[in-house]
Amino acid sequence: MSSSAVPVPVLADSVRLDDDGVHILDRRVFPFERRWVRARTVEEVARAIEEMVTQSSGPYFAVLWGLVLAARETEGQDPQEARRRVGEAAQRLIATRPTNDQPRKAAAFVLAEIAGREDIAAAAWDGARAGDADYRRRCREMGQAGAALLGEGARVLTHCWGDLYLLGLVEALVAAGKRPEFVCTETRPYLQGARLTAESLAEMGVPTTLVTDGMPASLMREGRVDALVTASDRITMDGSVINKVGTLQLATAAKVFGVPFHALCHAPDPDTESGAQVPIEFRDGDEVLHTLGHRSASARVRGLYPAFDVTDPDLVTAVVTDRGAFAPGEVRRYWA
Repeated sequence: MSSSAVPVPVLADSVRLDDDGVHILDRRVFPFERRWVRARTVEEVARAIEEMVTQSSGPYFAVLWGLVLAARETEGQDPQEARRRVGEAAQRLIATRPTNDQPRKAAAFVLAEIAGREDIAAAAWDGARAGDADYRRRCREMGQAGAALLGEGARVLTHCWGDLYLLGLVEALVAAGKRPEFVCTETRPYLQGARLTAESLAEMGVPTTLVTDGMPASLMREGRVDALVTASDRITMDGSVINKVGTLQLATAAKVFGVPFHALCHAPDPDTESGAQVPIEFRDGDEVLHTLGHRSASARVRGLYPAFDVTDPDLVTAVVTDRGAFAPGEVRRYWA
């Protein structure tokens, strides 16, 4: 069966540029509503990222197209001043998700293209298109490397929403005839696993089971999970995996019960040596006290929400990149 046999889920194309702004599918209400948020300025794009209208791979594409908006606003200005303003816009967008290194990579495509050209708006468009194509290519190649690590009929546990990372993996597994099954954690407090991952896997025709965040350890002990596979917001040069909070406890349980943990990333971050150097985003603790807009705890209690955690290298089996899979202690070879 070819990868073309896998239906493309809605979320694979959820950030789009149009003449009137950047249109972003609101992941806070998906799949119950198909609502698009229009961001007409860089600041509106930034707020959409910060307010979780989009997440996972979404901010990468929002940065690309947001910088095209910024470049459009400089029409008629001196090219040097235009570059300065686009650079400022890039810094604003990069700061929206400090833990994830993908927004910085997206901005680099646009900034590199406008650096040597006078037609800033056209250059930004070319840079954004190149960044879009590069991301999708890397996801396909990373998916092929990940599929090689999984056996026929593998029962794969995943956490949060891996977006195009997960799509690339599923396409490669189906193309290889491996017929995977997935178990998704619900991923509190935004339920990305329940609403985004499970829905997208079901759209792709993959058998999918949803569990609460507290169930995976017992499933592993019962032998009902063959591999833990997650995306990552960043992987450092020592092989630490930074991902949605809860990944650490899943990896710990996987180690105890002999389940391999494979972390997907395009490339380890060459500028970050260890997980201790990664800024962990803390979101408003009030978000933990609500589920889908409804209060789930009384006003007597407080919420705490570190959005990401760091999984130590000794809990990781393989770091899966677009250049193949590496043991966590060997990720430097990616850049060799």
